[in-house]
Amino acid sequence: MRPTRNRVRAALVAGGRAFALSFASLAGSAVLFVLSILSIAFVLLGVGLVTTPWIMDLVRRHADRRRRLASAWSDISIPAPDRTFPKDVRSGFTGQVERTVLLLKDPATWRDLRWLLVDMTAGYVVLALSFALLLFPLEGLVLAAGLWRVFEDDAYWYMFVPVDSQLTALAAALLGVLIFHVGVWSSERLLRLHFVLARSALAPTPEELTRRIDRLTETRHEAVDTAASELRRIERDLHDGAQARLVAMGMNLGTIEALIEKDPAQAKKMLAMARTSSAEALTELRDLVRGIHPPVLAERGLGDAVRALALRLPVTSEVTVELPGRADAPVESAAYFAVSETLANAVKHADADRLWVDMHHAEGMLRISVTDNGKGGAVVGSGSGLSGIERRLGTFDGVLAVSSPAGGPTMVTMEIPCALS
Repeated sequence: MRPTRNRVRAALVAGGRAFALSFASLAGSAVLFVLSILSIAFVLLGVGLVTTPWIMDLVRRHADRRRRLASAWSDISIPAPDRTFPKDVRSGFTGQVERTVLLLKDPATWRDLRWLLVDMTAGYVVLALSFALLLFPLEGLVLAAGLWRVFEDDAYWYMFVPVDSQLTALAAALLGVLIFHVGVWSSERLLRLHFVLARSALAPTPEELTRRIDRLTETRHEAVDTAASELRRIERDLHDGAQARLVAMGMNLGTIEALIEKDPAQAKKMLAMARTSSAEALTELRDLVRGIHPPVLAERGLGDAVRALALRLPVTSEVTVELPGRADAPVESAAYFAVSETLANAVKHADADRLWVDMHHAEGMLRISVTDNGKGGAVVGSGSGLSGIERRLGTFDGVLAVSSPAGGPTMVTMEIPCALS
């Protein structure tokens, strides 16, 4: 009895999910498909240059939600394409044209449109079957309960059964029970079939997956190089700073031992010097540890760590944080140091007197924007600080976008895919 009850419960859950998803499949996909086609058609008129990137972003979010549901509800993985824009995409009208052209050249854009068409037709039909096979039998039971009497003058057809008497109404109820059994058997399978159809339309081609693997390989090598460089920096800071002070302090202590009986006054002076040297060495070690992983980041999370960082800046800053949880420690560390370097660049090069930091998490993405009211002109190029930030984010499949027209303002946007706990 219990296995049967579990099967029925699972089928009803799948049917309920299919019913809820059918609205997004029919209405959502249909509206986005029409808007996308109209926007692309209006590109030549100029209007589409403004609307196409915005609408394509809505389509991408719609598809990403379906990917997450496919994984959560049917354990079907639908890989997401790599949509990183080139580094030299400009801001303003020219940048808008470039973005639109890049979107129209991107095979993922046309796959998304193809999926919208499939989703609002075959995808919707499969979802409708998933919950209709569970709902339709109720009509047969209602007819057998007495509703058939409403149709005494003219037979009511329940599929192929003409219902005009209690006997035929009972036959309709029996047919409904059989259909319900079919629904219990097929509801989960039909929901899974819907996601299989989505995967067939949305999944990247082998060539795109190869390019993605190449990019991940490249970012892995960059991460190894960055880690090695960071290790050399730590060794250098230890050697030139705290280690040198500790060695000098040890020599002073040896001299103090020799002077403590012969010249107590001089020994006392050297003890004070040794105490000062130990305090300076301890400060340098704390600064070094803070540079590796700030204690406030480990204890209180990314939001408070960035707030503390902003308080130490010599310019006015405003930090807005909307994070309902915490990301993994490596992601928090990468985001913290990316923000730290971005703020340092703004203070050093932008001639800004005000900074804004906005952090929030949505659609499985940690988004951070750093804006200053400086002179602008920041670019991502070889040897620039922004290039190092981009490499740091690339380790986690993150992206960096920079909008910095001459005269400012400058906005640096970072996105890292992650989940919060």
